[in-house]
Parts: sequence; structure tokens; C-alpha cells
Amino acid sequence: MAVSSSFVVTSKLETLLSNHHNPSSSSPVSLGLIGIRSLPMINRTRRCLIQRTRCEISSSKAASISALEQLKTSALDRYTKERSSIIVIGLSIHTAPVEMREKLAIPEAEWPRAIAELCGLNHIEEAAVLSTCNRMEIYVLALSQHRGVKEVTGWMSKTSGIPVSDICQHRFLLYNKDVTQHLFEVSAGLDSLVLGEGQILAQVKQVVTVGQKVNGFGRNISGLFKHAITVGKRVRTETNIAAGAVSVSSAAVELALMKLPESFSHVSSARMLVIGAGKMGKLVIKHLVSKGCTKMVVVNRSEEKVAAIREELPPGVEIIYKPLDQMQACAAEADVVFTSTASETPLFLKEHVEALPTVGDARLFVDISVPRNVGSCVAELDGALVYNVDDLKEVVAANKEDRMRKAMEAQTIITEESKLFEAWRDSLETVPTIKKFRGLAERIRATEFDKFLSKAGNGMDNKTKKAVEDLSRGIVNKLLHGPMQHLRCDGNDSRTLSETLENMQALNRMYGLEAEILEEKIRAKVQQK
Repeated sequence: MAVSSSFVVTSKLETLLSNHHNPSSSSPVSLGLIGIRSLPMINRTRRCLIQRTRCEISSSKAASISALEQLKTSALDRYTKERSSIIVIGLSIHTAPVEMREKLAIPEAEWPRAIAELCGLNHIEEAAVLSTCNRMEIYVLALSQHRGVKEVTGWMSKTSGIPVSDICQHRFLLYNKDVTQHLFEVSAGLDSLVLGEGQILAQVKQVVTVGQKVNGFGRNISGLFKHAITVGKRVRTETNIAAGAVSVSSAAVELALMKLPESFSHVSSARMLVIGAGKMGKLVIKHLVSKGCTKMVVVNRSEEKVAAIREELPPGVEIIYKPLDQMQACAAEADVVFTSTASETPLFLKEHVEALPTVGDARLFVDISVPRNVGSCVAELDGALVYNVDDLKEVVAANKEDRMRKAMEAQTIITEESKLFEAWRDSLETVPTIKKFRGLAERIRATEFDKFLSKAGNGMDNKTKKAVEDLSRGIVNKLLHGPMQHLRCDGNDSRTLSETLENMQALNRMYGLEAEILEEKIRAKVQQK
């Protein structure tokens, strides 16, 4: 750009001056000047033109160089001066219908693959997946907020088959401190349908357990989730927020009991069927027992899990195991059917339920699976009542005042813990600069020491060499001590974070460390690819 601008201006100058020297030229400028002005005047005009054109060239060069520099540093501004952002792109029971969430759901076994694919995106450094029946949330550390969100949303669309426009309509986006606040609330059970439910804390723990085996579950994201576990434990201990119904499974049981016809005098008189003996099914069974149910049928792929659950229950509770191929026959004899399997296709469709004999007023289906085990078409039948995880909102309508009080207590804890986490994350900001500055100083020291050895020749004994090298290291360490002290962000001095970051940015500018940090990030992404 600078060359072309200078060339254009210089060419104009040369053309104009050649017209001055050529009286026969038909240029109006040359005719006017030659005809009216004397030769000294022509020379003065020539000098003025040259001077003015030089200014124009200088100005043009400056503008061009400025534009060039902006172009060179655009990536640097984007990836180093703009701090890498923690982002959550999520869909929850509060923002998206179950039909969309079930398509986006990622089984736990697929979390490592998802993390690896996410970190393979151009602007994503770290990632984690939190996928439950009520939410599907992707947490990432992104080099660029806008590009990171765009890439992750595109990945979600590709893996689920849902158009990007539909995902954007129902997703929520949070950045940095808002992400911290959100995950801490999730872990504490404040974002759950049932306030304080304990299952979500176990699911957050599982994210860490799975993520620790995956490279993309990096320091920032793992630190966030580990701190969220601490917050969840502390909230439950200090506020008693988990008193009462504390899981989706318990809410499902509460809902079923609320919807039972009045003809059932007691829960024990209703015939209960539980399909699935996994974590959710096990909790449903235990909550049914706690409500007075002493007999139920459990359908599962194998009997081992059912036998293990049976051993945990009090005496007098009868658990009847049936294999999966007898599911329809069991449903025909049940008043209430709970489904909680990992099946990706519905277990009950309209034609299945139509074939079942009528029981009382209606047969209840309480489906707490995502994807759903009971097709929405079943609800069209007169003899069936179908409820899924979205319907559990009814259960949490009671004791609002008490819930709000406990939530406010929990928020106080979350605010305190959020500050601690943000301080920890801020302390990581200067780590790359410290490493790069130390590395630069060491390279300079080593280079100068090698020069000294080459000049000294072979006559120097090892003891003297070591003494000189120790001397060089000592000088470097003493010179580094001051800058290193002003880059540390451990709260042991009176400096504010902004002062520390200003020191970091000044050091980056003086020694060109930002470029090295960027190159390292890009190199890491290339190696990852």
C-alpha cells in the first residue's frame, strides 16, 4: 500500500515537472507558468511542488505504515491483548424444549470425543461438556469470543442436525464472570427444577472425573469445575438447601403422587412399574419406598443392578425383576409407569399404549429420560397421562418463601467463592509473560556466555568456567527479581490487579513477548490439528 501510494504521488510530480521543462507541452499548467512567470519563478514553483509532494509522500507513507502495522498486530490484539475468554453455550429446561435438548444430548461415554473435537476448532483452547436431562452446556476457553461462539454453535449444529438458527433461538451465552456465577449456581442446585437437588453436583463431579483423562480439559476449565464442586458442597452444608425433594427422580415421584386419581387411598395400592435400573431409576425406586410403596416391578436389561438395589432397601419391600422383553406385558398391569433408560428411540408409542388394557381413569407415564422414552403422541390417547422432565415444574411450586431465603444465603456464598476463583484466574494472566521473560533472559545470558568462552579459548579450567557462569546467572536473577515481583498476582502485596496487568503489558511491549505468546498458541493449535 505504501509503495503504490508513493509511486502514484511521485508519478504525478514527475509528470508535472516534465511539463514545466517542456514549453511545447499542451498542459494548461505549463503554458500558464511559462507564459506569465519568469524562470526563477518556475524554479521556486518547482521547489514548492517538490516540498509539498514530499510532505504528501511522507504523510502517505505514515498512513500506509500505520495501516500495515495494524494489519500485523490485528491477530496479536485479538489473541493476547484481548484475554482468552471462558464461554458457556447452553440450552436448558429454562430456554429450550425437551425435543431440542434430546437431540443435542451427549452421552457421558462421548464426552472425551466431544472435548477433543471442540479443542480441534481454530479458536478453542479448552473445553468441557455438561449434559444432563435438564441441560446441555458446552464450556470453552476461547481465543476470541465471537469466533469461539460461532465455531461451537456450528459444531453443535453438525453433531445434532439442528439448524444453527434454531440453536441460536434457544441457546444462552455467558462470558467469564457470568460463566463462573452460572456454574456455581448450577452446582449449588439453584438452577435446578428442584432447589438444591443433589444429583447435579454428582454430575458436575463426573465432568471432572471424565475430563481429567482428556488433554482439552485444561487448567482454566478444570479449575472452574473443581471450584464449582467446592461451592456446591459448601452451599448444601451451610444452608440446608437440599432438605426435602432433592433430585429430578424425587420430583418425578412427587408429581406421580399428585396426579394419582382419588380412587387410590394410598400409594401402596397403586401398581408401580419402573423401567430402567440406572442411577435415575434407582433414585425413583428409593423415593417410592420413602413414600410408602412396598411393592413394584422393575424392568431392566439385566437382573444384577436390580438385585444390588434390592439389597439397599429396607426389609418388607418387594422388588420384582422382569427382563426387557416383558416390558409391554408389565405396562399392561401397571397404574404408573416410570421410564429412565438411555434408549435413543421411544419405548412407548401411540400404537403400543393403545393395545394396553384400560386401567381406572388413566394410566400415568412419568418419563424422566432425555431422549424421551415415551413418544409425545401417547398423550393424545384418552387413557394415558404423559409427563416428562419439563412437567416437573409443578412440583417445585410449594414453599417459595423458604426456597428464596435459602437461595439468598446460597448467593452470598457464591459471590464470595466467585471472587476467589476470579482472583485465581487473574493470577494465571501473568504466567505466560513470566515464562517468556525468563526464557528471553536465559537465552541472552547463554549466548553471551558462549561468546565469552569462544574468546577465552581453551585455556580456562572448568572451575573458572563454572564461576563465570554462576556470575552470569546471579546477575540475570537479580535483574529479573524486580520485574518478577511486579508481575506476581498472589495477593501478598498492595498492588491491584490492574497495576499488575499494566506491568505485564508494558513488559510485553518492551520485549515483544506478545508475539512469542501468540506464536506458542498457534503452534499448539497446529500440533493439535
